[in-house]
Amino acid sequence: MKTEPGSGNAFYLPDFCAQRTALAIVLIVELTAFVLTLARQSAIDFWTDLARTSMLLLWTGLTVAALLCALRDRLLRLTVTAGSVAVLVLVSSVVVAVSACAALAGRSHLVIDSGGAALFPDNLSRFALRNLWIGLVVTGLTLRYFYVAQQWRLSVELRAAARVHALQARIRPHFLFNSMNTIAALTRSNPVRAEGAVQDLADLFRATLSDQRDTITLAEELEVAHTYQRMEQLRLGDRLKVEWHTDTLPAHALVPHLMIQPLLENAVYHGVEPRPEGGTVTISGEVSGGLITVVVRNPLGPAAQMRDGNRLALANIRERLSLMYGERALMKSGRFDAEYIVTLRFPLIEKAAAPPTPKAALAT
Repeated sequence: MKTEPGSGNAFYLPDFCAQRTALAIVLIVELTAFVLTLARQSAIDFWTDLARTSMLLLWTGLTVAALLCALRDRLLRLTVTAGSVAVLVLVSSVVVAVSACAALAGRSHLVIDSGGAALFPDNLSRFALRNLWIGLVVTGLTLRYFYVAQQWRLSVELRAAARVHALQARIRPHFLFNSMNTIAALTRSNPVRAEGAVQDLADLFRATLSDQRDTITLAEELEVAHTYQRMEQLRLGDRLKVEWHTDTLPAHALVPHLMIQPLLENAVYHGVEPRPEGGTVTISGEVSGGLITVVVRNPLGPAAQMRDGNRLALANIRERLSLMYGERALMKSGRFDAEYIVTLRFPLIEKAAAPPTPKAALAT
């Protein structure tokens, strides 16, 4: 289940309708069956005992998973305590019901006539009570694992959100002051261009300081980077050259907010600005095998003028890529010969198309 960071009533169980969770339930059940079979001394051989124990636990585990899937929306509205109690009651009911069915099946004429009665329990109450205690212990441990995992994820998300705010607040004062000085000079020599620069600066700050969305389309992210380039171009002039090779990138692909612009800012600040002759920043992208690759390259500044960076932007982008795409995301950075290269690779997830507007609505 998806929860919002910091929501106090957000329940912590995963989506039991997902195939991954069902596989995890099967693995937990089989591991429990193996441990129980090893722990007890049975009159029947090990593999037969393991098979009957696995069958009983699989019926129990998959029935519980199916019920949790069906009750997902209701559980999501409960608090952590109420939801945990509800799950324990549900598991207890299923364990007792499956145990009773197994005991009654062992008393059927079909089982007795086939000689398989020894594989079934002869005392229903003792069998159900033992299974109930085992079910409560295993369920309690599993719930604790899910809770700790969810709390860890919330902690990571909150830390990433804090870093986003820090990244938004880190627009270097010198960039703002230099931009304002440039605009002031343009108001005398080129008022039209000064007006455009003011609009670009407002758009840039509006985009970088916005808290409304965690993800935007790749086209929007590239536009923010282009706006930043135009502002720096006014100040650095011909010293700054940016080569864009991003025409093949899907415009509607979803990406974390503030992903490319901070890389361009770092490239200008650390690679181009310290060089008297300036330099060229190259931003290229491609799509292959359902993965998007974006590469940002910039020349290294003079060794005597190397600026120490706090790597806040790189760490923030890496963490948000991991949160959004998991292990399929990749970020590499480092110096190669006379360049500093940052490579981003992440899955292609496109924004869903908006539903068409009804003709009746258009007519009104």
